Amino acid sequence: MRPESESQIQHGCITWFRAQYPSLSRLLFAVPNGGKRDSRTGAQMKYEGCIRGVADLILLVPKKGYASLCIEMKTLKGVQSDEQRIWQRSAERANNKYVVCRSLEEFMNEVNSYLR
Repeated sequence: MRPESESQIQHGCITWFRAQYPSLSRLLFAVPNGGKRDSRTGAQMKYEGCIRGVADLILLVPKKGYASLCIEMKTLKGVQSDEQRIWQRSAERANNKYVVCRSLEEFMNEVNSYLR
């Protein structure tokens, strides 16, 4: 059996979140920064304000003294890039909680802990 991709894990997380927290479903969103793009599209995204390293998902709900929950999705063997670690530090300095999740279970635990 093939391990789940980051995309598959993230899809499962979004699906679970929307079923579990329907009233907050519009406040958890994906940041479309990743993926392969041609140079023209990449330049356009940069022109429009995309920043390398931004977390994959952001939950815009202030809780427990944090402004938001930033979630970086990774596979079991995935590692953060230098840009992701730099962005993490910036987000944390601005009073956001930042977590790395490698499975639906980790995501569920982090979100439930943050929201309850």
